[in-house]
Amino acid sequence: MRDKALIEEKKQKLLETTAGFCDAHLDEDYKQLCGKVILKMSRKRNVPFLSGRLDIWSASIIYALGQINFLFDKSFKPYVCADDIADYFGTSKSTISQKAKRIRDMFNMGYYDEEFSTTRMKEKNPLSDMVMINGLLVNIKSLPPDIRETIRRRMNE
Repeated sequence: MRDKALIEEKKQKLLETTAGFCDAHLDEDYKQLCGKVILKMSRKRNVPFLSGRLDIWSASIIYALGQINFLFDKSFKPYVCADDIADYFGTSKSTISQKAKRIRDMFNMGYYDEEFSTTRMKEKNPLSDMVMINGLLVNIKSLPPDIRETIRRRMNE
């Protein structure tokens, strides 16, 4: 029972610290994604954030999400550099980078990830309109309307 209380306490602290950074520098989308990652971590058999500093975990969660959503690219909004994250949490960039890799591996995060991409990234996904037909990758918009409708119906079943 003590472990559940400790997990809940640390989970709440992570939610607060990541939300604070998102409110100050990012947006609601990132705040929701941070919450999703933290909740998934808290349900793991071996909860990763039970060991280590919570400020490093908070920074690493934001960093991991930022990497797959082009947060560090100035041409995307919102934009934050890795140094800003490290400075905000008082950690080193190399430490949070290493822990972010662990988080990305833990949840198989990648570019245009359906579960961990921001709304903007999902909308810009170049593969979102692609379907496989007889082993051939085809843009759904290039198909006749009746076939498009059949495919969409099957995808929603």
